[in-house]
Amino acid sequence: MAPKPSSFTRTWDGLTPSLSEWTLDAVASMGFTRMTPVQASAIPLFMAHKDVVVEAVTGSGKTLSFLIPVVEKLLRIEDPLKKHHIGAIIISPTRELASQIYQVLVSLLEFHPPSAAAIKPPEDDAPRPKLSSSILKVVPQLLLGGSTTPAEDLSTFLKRSPNVLVSTPGRLLELLSSPHVHCPQSSFEMLVLDEADRLLDLGFKEDLQNILRRLPKQRRTGLFSASISEAVDQIVRVGLRNPVKVAVKVKGAAGVVDKRTPASLQMTYLTTPPALKFAILKQILSSVQPTPQKTIFFVSTCSSVDYLSIILPLILGDDFNLVPLHGKHPANVRQKNFTRFTTSTTPAILLTTDVASRGLDIPSVDLVVQIDPPSDPKTFIHRCGRAGRAGRRGLSIVLLHPGREEDYVSFLEVRKTPVTPFSLPSTVSEAEAAKEATDKVRASMLRDRALYDKGQKAFVSWLRSYSKHQASSIFRVEDLDWEALGKAWGLLRLPKMPELREFTGDKKLGVDLDWDNYAYKDKQREQRRREVMEENSNGDAAQQQASRKRRANESVAWSHNQESREKKLKRREFKKAQKEKERWEQLPEDEKRKVQETERMVKDIRAKNEQQRLLNRAANAGAANDGHGGWGRRVPGV
Repeated sequence: MAPKPSSFTRTWDGLTPSLSEWTLDAVASMGFTRMTPVQASAIPLFMAHKDVVVEAVTGSGKTLSFLIPVVEKLLRIEDPLKKHHIGAIIISPTRELASQIYQVLVSLLEFHPPSAAAIKPPEDDAPRPKLSSSILKVVPQLLLGGSTTPAEDLSTFLKRSPNVLVSTPGRLLELLSSPHVHCPQSSFEMLVLDEADRLLDLGFKEDLQNILRRLPKQRRTGLFSASISEAVDQIVRVGLRNPVKVAVKVKGAAGVVDKRTPASLQMTYLTTPPALKFAILKQILSSVQPTPQKTIFFVSTCSSVDYLSIILPLILGDDFNLVPLHGKHPANVRQKNFTRFTTSTTPAILLTTDVASRGLDIPSVDLVVQIDPPSDPKTFIHRCGRAGRAGRRGLSIVLLHPGREEDYVSFLEVRKTPVTPFSLPSTVSEAEAAKEATDKVRASMLRDRALYDKGQKAFVSWLRSYSKHQASSIFRVEDLDWEALGKAWGLLRLPKMPELREFTGDKKLGVDLDWDNYAYKDKQREQRRREVMEENSNGDAAQQQASRKRRANESVAWSHNQESREKKLKRREFKKAQKEKERWEQLPEDEKRKVQETERMVKDIRAKNEQQRLLNRAANAGAANDGHGGWGRRVPGV
């Protein structure tokens, strides 16, 4: 464990080994007068040839904790790196985070003249400035899948000969597979894995192992994350040798040193009736003072982002610029929308999935609202951590339905992520707010059937995600208020889903509509719909005749039909159980342990809560039967 930094070592010029003058100028220009605790602990160790495992709360300054040692190390080697030789690699799990790291690195190198001259692209057709090969400089290259092709990345590499690569795993592996790219023992110095726990997840493990096979074993490696402890069992596979662990904790109000989020971040929950699932957002935004300039709304699916990006502006009004972002957007759209949000000069909302929950340092986020609680509980911390970064005050709110979902509060407390109630002033009646929001969405939906299709798709995808929540005994499909939720989403009727097979309520949600004449705004799409409808109607007569003939030939007793239906239901349930068993058997052991741990934790929480409810009921009953405050005494005359 790294020693606790003293107040003296929190000054930049007090580092040992000392930093270059230009580095001091760079951090001063960025507004960092003193190092954060993680920087004061990690930078000296990483510069002193130590492997490091850094665990620190989100927004604590981890990016500079590895960029400064990387740059200082490459500028202090005895001889410049040979052409097409790499000195350091920084791996990130997402395109957005890789782009962000690259931008910070470029900002840092702007204060080192040789590196700045090598990075700056020539204007128009002006030749790139000639720099002596004997001058030490850092030249980075950003590698992102989707924005460029592997061939274009290789061409840029051969032309510019960068010595630092910032990349996502897949695109990096493609470049390292080229015989023109070299990472020999003599030149390769440092490997950094940012958001290391996510990089070590199943989706990245194979690529990461293939990358490590192409790198020399004699190197310095740094793992950085807000929750590195959850990946410690896999660190040995990354090749760290006797690493120094740097764990920077945050003291809570009671002095507890196990808080996983910044002290400047207030984490809360709000119990919201299903009918107010989206209408409540307007009240939240108006109640937070001062008005949040940057807000992030988290939802569970890409289809939800596509649909809500259309209906939320109808509910919220024109005071906020809403920007959608999810993983199925093309790379250029993701980058464009992310830039729109970060550079917005008016109040803006980023409506996103968990693609934006990890690592991104979005400046000045004031508010985070988790409309859908995350399926993976550890993602909760990362979502909250988008606000309250670098000492800035921030607020996080997770929305929960009344009833069983409120047990999620106890669940989070057990995971050392306590949340407190959010107080929302009552300005209008809940029924009026819910109806107003629903009417606005439906009015727009009735003008274009395409929005109806988006709503149906979004609702189904949301339900699928809800049904797969890890805390499945807290988030239960059986407990959902279908009619209230359907109206909250602005639907004209509930979708046809297996989950609604036993539902006996109003599937039409109170809407009486002529579906045959419900049209698409797009004329070509509407023409195609009518052609399909006509084709189906022409076949109706033949189908009806066949149906009548089939009914005439049916002489089977009702009891036999009932028995047949029961057999089909049993077969369906058996197949479902078999699929669940096969899925379970295919899960890796570590994933099985996580699921079992979550189920055990939820079971304990529910048992404790049920016991507390029984005690409360007993206390209330005792108080009702005790006019003098004593247990068991009866009040005369009652």
